[in-house]
Amino acid sequence: MLSDGDTTASSQISIPQILPPPTTGLEQTAAPQVVDFYPPEIARRHLMVWNGMHADTVQVIRHEPFEFSYRGPHHLLIAAERVERLNGETSLEGLPKSAARTLNRKMTFVPAGRELQGWQTPRTLARITCFYINPLAPLLDPQLGFSKVEFKPQLHFFDQDLWETAMKLRAQVESSESGRRPYAEALSLVLLHELLRVNNGSAAPEPVVYGGLATWQQKRVADYIEEHLSEEISLSTLASLVNLSPYHFSRAFRQSFAMPPHRYHISRRIDRAKCMLTNVALSVTEIGQKLGFSESSAFASTFRKFTKTTPSEFRRSLR
Repeated sequence: MLSDGDTTASSQISIPQILPPPTTGLEQTAAPQVVDFYPPEIARRHLMVWNGMHADTVQVIRHEPFEFSYRGPHHLLIAAERVERLNGETSLEGLPKSAARTLNRKMTFVPAGRELQGWQTPRTLARITCFYINPLAPLLDPQLGFSKVEFKPQLHFFDQDLWETAMKLRAQVESSESGRRPYAEALSLVLLHELLRVNNGSAAPEPVVYGGLATWQQKRVADYIEEHLSEEISLSTLASLVNLSPYHFSRAFRQSFAMPPHRYHISRRIDRAKCMLTNVALSVTEIGQKLGFSESSAFASTFRKFTKTTPSEFRRSLR
């Protein structure tokens, strides 16, 4: 942090903060300690919460100097889509300080318990996403040994695969479509493996997968999804039905059903919607609501992705 006598402020590629908690429509649990910045009103954020991970998309909204800092029990991955500063300095415990000014498409990884702090005078209005990872979360595959890994701090680095996964997760945070959480959980597992690979400096070992799900496992999962079509179903819930870790379940499910669990769930919703659209007594809006879509626009958009047509157009084609 700057002293009272300093006139410059603080900066870096990370900047979520404690603004009033936004409404996402997803499960809300207590957010972890987040990157603190001052003044707090310099940025706005959007928060998404799911098993073992929280994500903040952060947009700086004023061209003013600011400070930032973080030390917490969660690992922190910061993905900077756009960060350019006229002046500033970033300090991550265990590494030399950085005064780099152009940080677009750079990432920073802060292991749990390490301190990150800095300041900057922004040249452009920064946009970043911060991912807070609970090392002890139930979503994590025990065989990964994630909680036992000694992660190294990394400042302003780039890795293509990790970046692409982080951006897919960021898109889920900002999406208004139904069914985000299961997909976010699946992407989270990929992100964890990418972090392990980057930390090791090589490809993370893949757990052995012996084929797909057994017949009884396929039936139990498929039946559960059919009974809960209108609900969001977490990856960990499905995995627990067949006594597998989320990671192994996800891989085995894909082998058995030729698609990931979240996509299968949505595809079954759309198949059910097609049947319901034959009943002219039900409006398109009513059908969408019965299938768990909070808005008719989200229903229409998802239906179009799977069928290349809208629900109304599909209904007209049945006449």
